[in-house]
Amino acid sequence: MFRRIRPPRVTAALAAGLAVTVLTSCSTLTGVVSPADARGEASADEAASGPVDCRQARCVALTFDGGPSKPTPELLDLLKREKVKATFFLQGKGHSDTYPATIARMAGEGHEIGNHTWSHKDLTKLTPEQILAEMEPVQQEIEKATGKAPTLMRPPQGRTDDDVSKVMRHLGLAQILWSVTAKDYQTTDTELIEKRVLDQTERDGIILLHERYAGTIPAVADLIPALRKRGYTFVTVSGLMSPAAPRPGTVYRP
Repeated sequence: MFRRIRPPRVTAALAAGLAVTVLTSCSTLTGVVSPADARGEASADEAASGPVDCRQARCVALTFDGGPSKPTPELLDLLKREKVKATFFLQGKGHSDTYPATIARMAGEGHEIGNHTWSHKDLTKLTPEQILAEMEPVQQEIEKATGKAPTLMRPPQGRTDDDVSKVMRHLGLAQILWSVTAKDYQTTDTELIEKRVLDQTERDGIILLHERYAGTIPAVADLIPALRKRGYTFVTVSGLMSPAAPRPGTVYRP
């Protein structure tokens, strides 16, 4: 079970120089790095860390936010049959604290696990101490369940700013945004979800979905073969950037 913990005191270095301006959307954020730019940071002869080299292949990453939830094992069954590795950004309150065995299964089946905060608050409206309180319980308990602390996080609503970036750097977490959203939280129409994803997906795309909504898993069942037919290969978010490693605090978006 997740439990409330007292966050560590914010160091003077972390608290110093925090930005005054709060960015209201990711479109105004400076210093965003794309997966292709991240790969370009690696030397030309450096080998990709996974079985797929996205410098050559047309890669995309399936990502799922806000779980785990009751339908997550059904999604894991589907991904296992299709031999697809995904990235899950887990929320704490009411989700990860309810399905700890599902987290262990995700890790055991080779999926990537990231942090999506305790209660899905807009981090740009919080103090550094409050941001830590949103992140650290999830961070510690995922490590307990899987043996490995996440190195990725997704800010709720994609909202981030210099304050958030400083705290994420302190915690060792890269910030992962997205390029494709089906807005599956607004509809149960599987065909509409599929169309939105297919219309938006390009090479190096990061696809945002939520498996707890009724239309999503059926859509994923159709999207995997449809995207493969278009020449795409599925990788995790870190696989998308390989052979480079995501840098803590940095914001990544295709």
